[in-house]
Amino acid sequence: MKNRLNCILLADDDIATNFINKKIIEKANIIEHVHVALNGKEAIEYICNKGKFESDNNKYPKPEMILLDINMPVMDGWEFIETYQKLDNAYKQNIVIVMLSSSFNPADKVKAESYAEVAEFRQKPMSRESLLEIICTHFPEIVHEKAL
Repeated sequence: MKNRLNCILLADDDIATNFINKKIIEKANIIEHVHVALNGKEAIEYICNKGKFESDNNKYPKPEMILLDINMPVMDGWEFIETYQKLDNAYKQNIVIVMLSSSFNPADKVKAESYAEVAEFRQKPMSRESLLEIICTHFPEIVHEKAL
């Protein structure tokens, strides 16, 4: 039985948030790799192994989960979802997208829930407990003594 995810992609332009989320994820000890994309365009490039994420040696493994911010420069979370929908299924297969936002606007949650690609909408900041809830909900096969 698998007890760790291979990769999570953090798609957020806030460096401090990425630092904190990466530490929470690493301390939960249920992930092999955590990578960061600073906007939706970088996240699409990561998924498609293009741009600065182009690699033929699996340096950038396919994410099993994306923690996606809404408000980012270049390409925001909504634009990311619109572009993601158009990708070939080979790129999107088995990726769980969780939208993390500091927005308290109920319309954002409703909009996020209107996209089939968005598995759930969560408020920032992410905590260890909320991370483990997400993992238990979307990856029930992940069993780890620290997650229990």
